[in-house]
Amino acid sequence: MRGWLVLLWAALATIVLIALGIFGTLLASGRIELFPEPTPTATPAPQVTPVIDQSYQVQILNATPEQGLATQMKDTIVGAGWADESVLASGAGSEDFPETTVFYVNDEDEAAAAGLAGVIGGANIEQSDAYPPVDPATKQLTVVIGLDRTAAGQSPAPTP
Repeated sequence: MRGWLVLLWAALATIVLIALGIFGTLLASGRIELFPEPTPTATPAPQVTPVIDQSYQVQILNATPEQGLATQMKDTIVGAGWADESVLASGAGSEDFPETTVFYVNDEDEAAAAGLAGVIGGANIEQSDAYPPVDPATKQLTVVIGLDRTAAGQSPAPTP
């Protein structure tokens, strides 16, 4: 009986030593960490609920070599309820703007910019002081038409 007890203890010690050896090897090679540092989780940015607000003046700049896009965009925006005189269409200083973007100046204009982006069939929105209104009391959004709206990179048509 005593022989079996010694054999049992020897087998148990062997198993423990093998397990410690494997654990030590994994620890030394860096495959496991005893006290891992928690990885920060990205907090999702709050989503803006788009609001279609026709009280904003809209400036449309065609930043592509294709003529007539600003006028087409104006027709789309006026068709969505904006007054004709509150939508201004013109050319931009460049012809290589990559993606159509709706620019807004103040934080409180973000929802209206998202609403306008939806009206024109989807566009990026970005806060920028690059396109301030002439009159600071005027609420204005600026649409810069990008190459994604040209015949070569046509975007889907807006849904009425």
